Amino acid sequence: MQPSGRMHLGNLIGALDNWKKLQDQYESFFFIADWHALTSMSTDTSMIRENTRDMLIDWLSAGLDPEKSIIFIQSRMPEHAELHLLLSMITPVSWLERVPTYKEKQQEVKDRDLSNYGFLGYPVLQSADILIYKSDFVPVGIDQLPHLELTREIARRFNHLYGDVFIEPEALLTEVPKLPGTDGRKMSKSYENAIYLSDAPDVIEQKFKTMVTDPARVKRTDAGNPEVCPVFVFHRVYTPEIERNGIDSDCRTASIGCIDCKRILFRNIMGALEPVFVKRKELLSHPGSIDEIIDSGVLKARDVASRTMFEVREAMKI
Repeated sequence: MQPSGRMHLGNLIGALDNWKKLQDQYESFFFIADWHALTSMSTDTSMIRENTRDMLIDWLSAGLDPEKSIIFIQSRMPEHAELHLLLSMITPVSWLERVPTYKEKQQEVKDRDLSNYGFLGYPVLQSADILIYKSDFVPVGIDQLPHLELTREIARRFNHLYGDVFIEPEALLTEVPKLPGTDGRKMSKSYENAIYLSDAPDVIEQKFKTMVTDPARVKRTDAGNPEVCPVFVFHRVYTPEIERNGIDSDCRTASIGCIDCKRILFRNIMGALEPVFVKRKELLSHPGSIDEIIDSGVLKARDVASRTMFEVREAMKI
């Protein structure tokens, strides 16, 4: 994950909760991709270090466990850069130009110059990130499948040229629920509508108080429609089914107002986030432990990556 800013509830539901489950099922590697962040932050790198540390705290607070997983920072692993260089020598430019996000982002992003090799070639670095650990599976959403297929093609090409070194990783498709932001649009840092894991409870409460609801429900006595209400999307995630069904029915008959609906939701969210708050407080009171986790994760990752790079150099006769 790129360190583009603080983690919000959308990241928690869409990624971190799934990662927590995976670390109990697989030998898992999770890293903060600060080199990848340079594809969009190369002209202003002032926040990358701070964002990286904040992201790590969010991950640990959300339940990623360094005793179960290998957690590290990409830029502390020069092996990734070496493999990226070697793989770039055998990757046709045409493969990179056909990656869907390449032209899409060039058309969408108007405030940054993306006409550089780093942006064109970042899928090769992404491939190196995956292949260096001989990953069997990569948890991705369906929109990321083209990137993973490119990784498989690069692995296949390397193995054809130099002998079998890499595994062709499979997709571990994951459902990625989309949580709305306070304005009803997709929750995003760039929209300034996000509810962050690092927000204090009173800040979260205030954000939910101002969150948009069913636009057709103007007065308290108007019947509502939970199907179009952004607040009810959160109820589907955080409110137990029996209570949620009652809210659904009461909303449709105007037996409950939006204020009470939000009050119930806030209570349930606070219950779910309590372990996150406790862990965050513990980490912030012992900042040295964060550095120890980073150092330990780098050593564990390097043990695997260095063995792979030995095989790569032997296969390429360099």
